[in-house]
Amino acid sequence: MRRQIITGLRFLVLMIILTGVLYPGLITVITSIFFPSEAQGSLVERNGVIIGSKLIGQNFDSQKYFWSRPSFNNYNPLPSGASNLGILNPLLTKKVIQREKDFLQANKMKEDLNIPPEMVTASASGLDPHISPTAALLQVSRVAQARGMDKAGQDKLINLVNDLTEKRQFSLLGEPRINVFLLNLKTDSLK
Repeated sequence: MRRQIITGLRFLVLMIILTGVLYPGLITVITSIFFPSEAQGSLVERNGVIIGSKLIGQNFDSQKYFWSRPSFNNYNPLPSGASNLGILNPLLTKKVIQREKDFLQANKMKEDLNIPPEMVTASASGLDPHISPTAALLQVSRVAQARGMDKAGQDKLINLVNDLTEKRQFSLLGEPRINVFLLNLKTDSLK
């Protein structure tokens, strides 16, 4: 019995060293070499100040910015997660209907327009920085008007949305998408 306990403790120590120290250390070194930006969180700096990450959505509620998809936890990465409200839950239905009304009203659209689902539902993590190009294009008119842009400015925004649209990964995984954080950064730089 004593021999089995000692063998078990040795194995435990070995596994702690392998899986708790060596493996994470090796992965950290490999990612730092081959993917330095991603290993550091894909942080974005402006004038030497970190203003966000390409991987985490942010709350843009100003009319001058493209809006991200809703977040249950207000884009806080520490308690990331969904609301866990089931599809038949009346509270979820109420939130979706309200978000739909808010989106239609803010963008001055007809009530019978189908809104892309990502504009009324949160992602599973609550941190998704992407929306569909369709959702971004539906917001162009509002953003242009809030920024005092004319028709040429609106066309620049449309071109920006098209230029920043990410294609399907490996031409088959996922859907075309646009990172709202990067889109808003580029929108700020438009003249």
